[in-house]
Amino acid sequence: MKELVEVIAKALVDHPEEVVVTETETDRSIVVELRVAQSDMGKVIGKQGRIAKAIRSVVKAAASKSEKKVIVDIMQ
Repeated sequence: MKELVEVIAKALVDHPEEVVVTETETDRSIVVELRVAQSDMGKVIGKQGRIAKAIRSVVKAAASKSEKKVIVDIMQ
């Protein structure tokens, strides 16, 4: 999941070198934290959160084969 979020985020932002993705796994869930440059926050979130919602939907679809819940957090 980490690689998927990283590829999507780097395609969206102006400063792909500042994209940092961390993944934390527990027995029931996987938490993926996405950090981008402050100037790129709007590009990752989108108007009314549409791009963020789309990223979460893609990751959820990719994780549907595993029984773990995947949570994507966009951090500052």
